[in-house]
Amino acid sequence: MATVSDLSAKAFQALTAPDLFGYRKFWATRLTPAPVLPMSRDEMDLLGWDQCDIILVTGDAYVDHPSFGMAIIGRVLEAQGFRVGIISQPDWNSTTDFTVLGSPSLFFGVTAGNMDSMVNRYTADRRRRSDDAYTPGGQGGERPDRSVIVYSQRVREAFKETPLIVGGIEASLRRTAHYDYWQDKVRRSILLDARADLLVYGNAERAIVEIAHRMAAGEAIATIDDVRGTSFLGNRAGPDWTEIDSTHLDMPGPVDPHPDPYAMATTPSTPKSDAKVVRFSRKIPRADRAKSYIRLPSFQQVKDDPALYAHASRIVHLESNPGNARAIVQRHGRSDVWINAPPIPLRSTEMDRIYELPYTRKPHPAYGDAAIPAYEMIRFSVTIQRGCFGGCTFCSITEHEGRIIQNRSEDSVLREVETIRDEVPGFTGVISDLGGPTANMYRLACKSPEIEAACRRPSCVFPGVCSNLNTDHAPLIELYRKARNLPGIKKVLIASGVRYDLAIESPEYVKELAQHHTGGYLKIAPEAISDGPLRHMMKPGVGTYYRFKKLFDRYSKAAGKEQYLIPYFIAAHPGTTDEDMLELALWLKEHGYRADQVQAFLPGPMATATAMYYTGKNPLRRVTRESEEVSVPRGLKVRRLHKAFLRYHDANNWPMLREALRRMGREDLIGSGKHQLVPRFQPRGTGQAQEGRRGGRKPQSKRFSTQHVR
Repeated sequence: MATVSDLSAKAFQALTAPDLFGYRKFWATRLTPAPVLPMSRDEMDLLGWDQCDIILVTGDAYVDHPSFGMAIIGRVLEAQGFRVGIISQPDWNSTTDFTVLGSPSLFFGVTAGNMDSMVNRYTADRRRRSDDAYTPGGQGGERPDRSVIVYSQRVREAFKETPLIVGGIEASLRRTAHYDYWQDKVRRSILLDARADLLVYGNAERAIVEIAHRMAAGEAIATIDDVRGTSFLGNRAGPDWTEIDSTHLDMPGPVDPHPDPYAMATTPSTPKSDAKVVRFSRKIPRADRAKSYIRLPSFQQVKDDPALYAHASRIVHLESNPGNARAIVQRHGRSDVWINAPPIPLRSTEMDRIYELPYTRKPHPAYGDAAIPAYEMIRFSVTIQRGCFGGCTFCSITEHEGRIIQNRSEDSVLREVETIRDEVPGFTGVISDLGGPTANMYRLACKSPEIEAACRRPSCVFPGVCSNLNTDHAPLIELYRKARNLPGIKKVLIASGVRYDLAIESPEYVKELAQHHTGGYLKIAPEAISDGPLRHMMKPGVGTYYRFKKLFDRYSKAAGKEQYLIPYFIAAHPGTTDEDMLELALWLKEHGYRADQVQAFLPGPMATATAMYYTGKNPLRRVTRESEEVSVPRGLKVRRLHKAFLRYHDANNWPMLREALRRMGREDLIGSGKHQLVPRFQPRGTGQAQEGRRGGRKPQSKRFSTQHVR
């Protein structure tokens, strides 16, 4: 019997996605696969290669494991018969490292790695990090800021005529004009700065395989403009296309005192003369979506006008469902950035083959015995799904992987568990995770494929779980049971984030999780408890957390286990006031929580919450100049205060909190009573003496004699 997930997948087949592994293999298939993808000319010689067909440049150490993006892309291309080489963490100060493998016969592919390079290199307070989990030894500084741009520039210097494709999360989230938190300004699409021929967004297997085969067949990269999940400079609209002014879909309101920025006939963003233009009419013709595109406000317009930026962000997120999304175009100076519709989700059979390719599941031998922290964290974990329909506004998963859940088969997951057991050095019988972007969306999908293909909601679970969503956790429960019952498997832990608003729809899942798959502590992420921040995060209310906790505690107790939930919270998120953070601090104290580490909101490119942060507008609703203003904690002082509320127990934060409580008229919370937040006394060597110390370092003195504060 077909599952809901299978039926959902069938709904997308009308969009004609060829089997990822159905292409005729490239001639070099007789020379592949390689024991490990080569990183040197000597390795190429041992394989009998005179040239690579494709060379991938990455900001991460090369770990041949399916949790690392370059390993997946490299092995998927290799499975098509192509000879793939890797240039890992090259010295970007010259072109030397970029020429070590020579010139590829087809193209260079450039990525920053598994993480955005700016997030990798800087904290939410814009301070340089000293470590890098994706580098041997955890050493920081082995990749440049904005790695995609820098690496691409070096490739262009060394090989001017060789086609260049950029991808990975850094490029994916910068495909349009975007707010850059580190420069505090709107930057143009990364396509222009990288001078790339194509950008592939999302996980990109479908796109990169199609591009590789078309180029191998002799097609010039400049003519490849119709691949879903890609972006390029140009405009592919013909006479039978319809251009839709984005403001028709979501009118921002009058633009004063500037002239109308949507008078397209007189602005540089004029489309091709043979395209039909739809502007402000109340009715849009029901044009074929495959032959229509939406024109966003231009880079200059969103750069100069925050309301138009918020409007553009809203449109981009509305056009994210592969079942109904149209192409998007945005003018940058004299060029159009064209973004094709998102890729068709992968079938389970395709996911299975991707994750069962011949990975060594180890770092490249060139690294010797050097530890790579990110690898140590995931080497005993298994990915069972991709995508997320949660829609959290601060998260980039939906923008990158999509909201349609793509699942592996049960048999494939179990085979990988057995592979880890039998082949991975150091395995002790404990699988560290069965999950993905979330722990418990495996095989969850819309009950109606037709509704799913037409839906434009940003979340399936906010403000409540959609009535059309199948929330049956039975397939996941069965997978857990079979995995932990495999010979040689002592324990299967779940480390991916549990979506607890979904979990409470299946008490049997919570029971299974608490009694068999939790190692004493389970991390979950309420993120906030007040309505203001929760509404702007698109997260459930605290009552949902209490319902999950009640179930978790009951089932833990029934199993004779003392287990605890560890809640995660975000400080300084758009929509959060000082009063919200005070309420959270009092809640934490009441429940006995003391956060060792706190997370401050980091405005990453393309996220909806980033649009809120930059514009003060809420793109979750129609954006107008009179629409809701969002409270945005800006500047280091307020961001540090919000973090201090989360660490109310840290004496170094007490002076700041006392000052804030007095300003807020809540001096009644200063004292040593159980109902009060911070005491009046100050331990010597803490507090004001530490405020000037960079990085919040601990005081040299460990004495805790006290002084009273008036």
